[in-house]
Amino acid sequence: MSCLFGCLGFLAPRLVLVVMWMTGYLSRAYESVLWPLLGLVFLPLTTITYAWVMNTRGEVGGMYTVLVTLAVLADLGVLSGSRRSSKDE
Repeated sequence: MSCLFGCLGFLAPRLVLVVMWMTGYLSRAYESVLWPLLGLVFLPLTTITYAWVMNTRGEVGGMYTVLVTLAVLADLGVLSGSRRSSKDE
């Protein structure tokens, strides 16, 4: 059961990105399709946060820089946590 919750937690940001792409929210934040596609694979929370900041403010600065940095750290924490758990087994 915990594996199911882990898989859903892993897929949830990617599902949000797909919905954001379908509504055109990502196209207003990014000039090309390459960065959202890379974000979908590697750093989904960072991609979501950056798109929100760009659509809300138009630039990353001030407190918004802290939000994007926290999203990067959260994404990297998920990646490094999964690598560490696979080494323990």
